[in-house]
Amino acid sequence: MPANPYNAHAWIVGEPVIGAGTWIGAFTVIDGSGGLTIGAGCDISSGAQIYTHSSVRRCVSGRAYPQVDRAPVTIGDRVFIGANATVLMGVTIGDGAVVGAGAVVTRDVPAGTVVAGVPARVVSTVEVDGGAVRFVAAQDS
Repeated sequence: MPANPYNAHAWIVGEPVIGAGTWIGAFTVIDGSGGLTIGAGCDISSGAQIYTHSSVRRCVSGRAYPQVDRAPVTIGDRVFIGANATVLMGVTIGDGAVVGAGAVVTRDVPAGTVVAGVPARVVSTVEVDGGAVRFVAAQDS
């Protein structure tokens, strides 16, 4: 794996912009090839994967579709991404959001929300009052 200043066991490609105080766990894939910004004070748990590219169209077309698609990912400040979660290209995750372990994020995540599942869905909101943090369950529609 290429050397990086975050974790010797993380694979970081491209030139992602990573904010101060962000922690990246072991065995993560951080793909900055399509443009990636990760805010300050984030925790990216072990095994998480963040992708800014997809070769699906190229593959299924037998390479008749000639390129690899790319779209930037933006992750706000103080975002927690749980173990083995996957964030797909083109997604924006707002400040103070939480992505549950194993979630697959296929669309934008609003600031201050908790998402979980496959595909990821909003399950609660985050309320921070000084040092007190509460997760308030989302109401069913």
